[in-house]
Amino acid sequence: MLKNKGIASKLIVLILSSTAVIFISIFIYSYVFSRQIIIEKVEENAHNFLQATVNQIGIRSSSIEKVPKDLSCFLENSPYTKDALIKLIGALLKNNPEIYGIGIAFEPYLFDKNQLCFAPYFCRKEGEIKFSFVQYKYFYHDWYQIPKELNRPIWSNPYYGKAGGKIMSTYSVPFYKTVSGTRKLMGIVAVDISLFNLQKMVDSIKIAQSGYAFLLSRNGTFVTHPDKDLIMNQSIFDVAEARRDTRLRQIGRQMIKGETGAVSVTSIISNKECRMLYAPLLDSDGWSLAMLFPQDELIADVVRLHHTILLLGIAGLFFLSVGIVFIARSITQPLRGLAKAVEDIATGDLDIEFPPVKFRDEVGKLTESFIYMRSSLKQYIKNLTETTAAKERIESELKVAAEIQASMLPRVFPPFPEREDFNIFAMMEPAKEVGGDFYDFFLIDENKLCFLIGDVSGKGVPAALFMMICKTLLKTEALQGISPDQILFRVNNTLYPDNDACMFATIFCAILNTKTGEIQFANGGHNPPLIYAGNGDFEFIEVSKGFVVGPMEDTKFKCQSLTLKPNDVIFMYTDGVTEAMDPEDHLFSDERLKKNLASLKEKDIKDSIYEIRAEIKAFAKEAPQSDDITMLALKFNGKA
Repeated sequence: MLKNKGIASKLIVLILSSTAVIFISIFIYSYVFSRQIIIEKVEENAHNFLQATVNQIGIRSSSIEKVPKDLSCFLENSPYTKDALIKLIGALLKNNPEIYGIGIAFEPYLFDKNQLCFAPYFCRKEGEIKFSFVQYKYFYHDWYQIPKELNRPIWSNPYYGKAGGKIMSTYSVPFYKTVSGTRKLMGIVAVDISLFNLQKMVDSIKIAQSGYAFLLSRNGTFVTHPDKDLIMNQSIFDVAEARRDTRLRQIGRQMIKGETGAVSVTSIISNKECRMLYAPLLDSDGWSLAMLFPQDELIADVVRLHHTILLLGIAGLFFLSVGIVFIARSITQPLRGLAKAVEDIATGDLDIEFPPVKFRDEVGKLTESFIYMRSSLKQYIKNLTETTAAKERIESELKVAAEIQASMLPRVFPPFPEREDFNIFAMMEPAKEVGGDFYDFFLIDENKLCFLIGDVSGKGVPAALFMMICKTLLKTEALQGISPDQILFRVNNTLYPDNDACMFATIFCAILNTKTGEIQFANGGHNPPLIYAGNGDFEFIEVSKGFVVGPMEDTKFKCQSLTLKPNDVIFMYTDGVTEAMDPEDHLFSDERLKKNLASLKEKDIKDSIYEIRAEIKAFAKEAPQSDDITMLALKFNGKA
């Protein structure tokens, strides 16, 4: 809507709308934050009060639970008679006035082989302690069956006791004896208590004007609640079903699972939106205590305060709009000429003249900035054109250099299709466009094959140039028919005088007598090759390490020899193979190379090299190639 409007109109609309958004945002934030702080503080206090109440109830229940637990421990570890047992139960009830009744129910025929049920029981009736034996088959009842099956103490669901119709609960503790190494259930110690004091404690909790607390048993039945019709008659799930409230049903599930939480709910009594905190009673097997406090009663003062702030904000926006109109009109006039000039620049006309700068205010500085931008843009376009052309020229030259370098290495395989006495295969993969690794092989005469591999120091174009010089010199000297150590000696002395950059190369040079299988070789600081002797595994050849070729005059190299048998394989490589790294900077290593070659020893040498390259790529994963990778393998077949 503001697309075709002037700056003055846009300033008025944008500033007013921005200010209104800021004010409304601050207003909403202040209201929400204040409301949240109050609710959090109240919730924190309510949570502390809830925990204090839970702890208080837990202390009372712990003192009650201690009686049957101590009694079960006595029954498990001490001998007893019928009379002593009855006397002990009576004494325990007399000394614990908060307990309504205590009984011990034995497993069928365990106390007396001729008696199915034996369950002495003491309780308080009409102010006196009464004794009796349980006359019904108690071992079918929940207070006996559940702790027996669970092998642990448990509180029963609340129930109406026969004495005076009070709400009661039973705490049952199983006790055992070890018979022939087996732990066997002997019976259940049961304690009955009245929940009157617990109901009274929960009912006394009041929060604000209409907040309250209630208590649920482990199946969700209301044990206490301000609505007396709910107590022992309905569960929280019945209320949720009547209201069709799936969320209340979910809260009920969480409560009986023993979870702690704080949620927003609608009060059952007042239908007000309330915050409800709930927590399990300690060691109560699913009993849960909840507290509700109404939110509208807690934030009434905050609502009144923010109504006043809202009215003041509306009045402030009106006076601000008047000031914006006056300021906007005084700014837009000098900007129109500048806008026309900028439109011309946007069309590509960089020779447009800007209006003269009359004042050193923001508009004058903006005009000067556009003038500077115009000249900088001209210069940038010129520099970018030159840089792009230079980059394209360098990339083209590097591509040609890579093609030249690749063409200098033998690439046709098999290189000697008429020869059946040996097979040879090699590959080189540079880390950059051009690299410093190289290999070569050629026949000196009908019975002598020279093959070599090298690695030049550094990367890129300098290494590629030095590599081509080394390769050319090596082949020139080798064709003279001299030994490998003399080849390296002469090449070293040829390179040294003009090697101002102190570059060097590691070179392994070998000459194979295809008639006898004898190999003469010399090493100039290169990695030792591996040999496969047909009936064993690949092993590193013990070679003289030697010094690198190029940086020092008159360097001596040692000539060594070995004899190949038919089907023996020589594998040569550069350090780009063993020093390839994965993303965690772990090296491919000599041992991994040797292990991979061992698994490929029955394969063709070409397939072996390609599979080693695949293993290196799998090892490196996404890590960039850090060095040139070169491999050469020769298999001696013997006399054709």
